[in-house]
Amino acid sequence: MRQKVLDVAEEAFQARGYNATSLGDLMQAAGVSGGALHHHFPTKKALGLAVINERVATAVAETWIGPVEAANTAREGVRQVFAAVAGELEQQGFVRGCQLNNLAHELSLADPEFRAALAQIFDAWQQAIAEKIKRDQQSGMEDRQTDPERFAAFTVASYSGAMSMAKAAQNAGVLTLCMEGFEPKR
Repeated sequence: MRQKVLDVAEEAFQARGYNATSLGDLMQAAGVSGGALHHHFPTKKALGLAVINERVATAVAETWIGPVEAANTAREGVRQVFAAVAGELEQQGFVRGCQLNNLAHELSLADPEFRAALAQIFDAWQQAIAEKIKRDQQSGMEDRQTDPERFAAFTVASYSGAMSMAKAAQNAGVLTLCMEGFEPKR
């Protein structure tokens, strides 16, 4: 039941936003009573934090961190992720935006616990990319002049901005343009 509520909440927060989603909406969509919902999540905030920590963090790890770490180089991994996300969005036919971005825009100023949970995901994402760049430099696959932290921050900011732009335009083309900016260093 807990997983079903998380599934429904994750989808609703992505589609409508955290603030526009009521607990009544979630109970109805999940087919659970108020008591059952509150047994697992005593407050809407507890549910929101669970979505962030369990679902959004996992999505970033699966969509970004794993593929970049598994790629031959960080640059190649970044390009592959941009291309894969752009392809998925084009096939889907609409853009809801990045879950992490959407929640960060909506909740970062609202509550320090939300802000800390969201910042932790951004930090882990950046750190994973920076560490991959460092490994690439050690193996001779990346120019030693590349600043790993700057590259990682630029990557995350480029993706986050591109997803916001794609959402506003309902067109994933900007992701392809950004991908092209991560050409391998020669």
